[in-house]
This record gives sequence, structure tokens and C-alpha cells, in this order.
Amino acid sequence: MQALEFRSATTADLPFLIALRHATMSEHLARVNAARDEASQLARVLAQFEHARIVAIGGQDAGLLKAYREQDRWYIAQIQIAPQFQGQGLGRAIIENVLEQAAREQLPTALKVLTGNPARRLYEALGFKEISQEDAEHLMVCWPGQRGK
Repeated sequence: MQALEFRSATTADLPFLIALRHATMSEHLARVNAARDEASQLARVLAQFEHARIVAIGGQDAGLLKAYREQDRWYIAQIQIAPQFQGQGLGRAIIENVLEQAAREQLPTALKVLTGNPARRLYEALGFKEISQEDAEHLMVCWPGQRGK
């Protein structure tokens, strides 16, 4: 796989990010009966926008990562990979990048996944364990030293 490139998202990226959200999340949102209208999609894209990083590979925009350090953990708020880039290890590489940063700081990494989202298998393979559930969202945490266990 080519090297990943990360750059801060700008408002010029909004059309890409909204299309990416539709392409990657509509099925999962429909399954849990969550809002999928344009206003809801835009609100989710804009949430924590200061942490939004466009992930590119070979100079082509391939996805989104929103991850940031809180006081006592790293939190992955969103990760989305464009369908044409899925299944190539890109999501794994992006998450491992965050896990490595968290491990250097001896902090856990947390994320939420919707019920039925197949990405959960990847999270579990990387060492994330479910610690709670609220409605259709499952909070998962990977502690330092638990990667891939």
C-alpha cells in the first residue's frame, strides 16, 4: 500500500465529505433508523470539524479521520473510507496510526460503532472491546498493550 497522507479538512472539502458520508453510512443509519437527511449529514460532517483530516493515498482523497486527544484518552470520532478504497487495509492503517500515538502516551483509544456495522470486526481485530451500549451505539475501547489481542 502506498503511504498515507493526512491533511486538515477545509470547507472546500465539504462536497467530498458529504458524498463520503452518504456512500459509507447511509446503509448503517437506515438499519438503526437514524436521521439521514441532508441537514443531519452536514451536521455530522461539521461536528468536531477542527479535527477532520482528509486521508489521501497516491494523491487521491480516500477517506476521513476525526481523532483527537481528550484528557484521559484518544477518541476516534469518525473514520470513513470511500468504497473504492475499502478492503485494502487503509482503515486498519489509519486506526493503527492513532493507536500508536495513544500507546506512546500510555492512553486508551475509544470509538463508537453502530449496531451491525461490519467495521466492528476490524475494531475487534485491533484489540477494541465493547464497554457499553447506548441505543444503537456501542462504545469500544482499546487499552495500551491490548492491540490485536
